[in-house]
Amino acid sequence: MAGRELRASELMAFDLPYKAGGLVVAGMDEVGRGPLAGPVVTACVVMPEEPVLIWVDDSKKLSESRREKVYEEILNHALYVGIGEVSPEEIDEINILEATRKAMRMAASEVPADVFLIDAVTKLGLKGKEVPIIKGDATSYSIAAASIVAKVTRDRQMISLDSLYPEYGFARNKGYGTREHIDALKQYGPCPVHRQSFITHFV
Repeated sequence: MAGRELRASELMAFDLPYKAGGLVVAGMDEVGRGPLAGPVVTACVVMPEEPVLIWVDDSKKLSESRREKVYEEILNHALYVGIGEVSPEEIDEINILEATRKAMRMAASEVPADVFLIDAVTKLGLKGKEVPIIKGDATSYSIAAASIVAKVTRDRQMISLDSLYPEYGFARNKGYGTREHIDALKQYGPCPVHRQSFITHFV
């Protein structure tokens, strides 16, 4: 467990300089830019300096069961959590980058932060300093927490959609272009939650 504690402390240490002078720091991340189906979901999270939750890390580095547990810990300790979501239809209309920016603005709209640490995305026009960080979910404690909240939120939505459209395997692939998913697209055609602009090569 010492390794986990060190990792979490390193992530928190990255954030601390941005909190100098009592500034409120939020982390922001998105999930779902690449899938063929489902929404893009973003989270904006303000975490306290204590306690440092030792399993907070890039959501991709955690198992699904671990993410679920850490998600609950984050919600129990976070000072603020905002969620933003843009539908497949709107992704088709405005493109995935603009949809991601819109979802991030939605997530941040009620979060009173002075500094927003953002995983790579720029030019959001938020009411605070924006700091885009490449691979931020593996660098910043706040962004890592946001990555977990966004990931679990979206995964739960895709599992729910699986019951409506079971032929595509959304509970397993979460809308990503796995072989199973692409084969189902070719066999059944798209369903209402597919992104038409993403599936032109498969149908």
